[in-house]
Amino acid sequence: MRAMRLSVLAVASSAALLAACTPTVNVKVEPINIYAKLDADVRVRLDREVQDLIRNNPDIF
Repeated sequence: MRAMRLSVLAVASSAALLAACTPTVNVKVEPINIYAKLDADVRVRLDREVQDLIRNNPDIF
């Protein structure tokens, strides 16, 4: 009976020691600012699409 109590005590103390030593990792991520000018490319694409639509549908207006 005494050996069982000692083994339970050993397991409990081992669990307590392992729980007390859990590592903590903090990760801080800085925001990334991306500045891109897409205006000219989008306009050219839209202009081409509009021209194609007008060309393919002349009575659209």
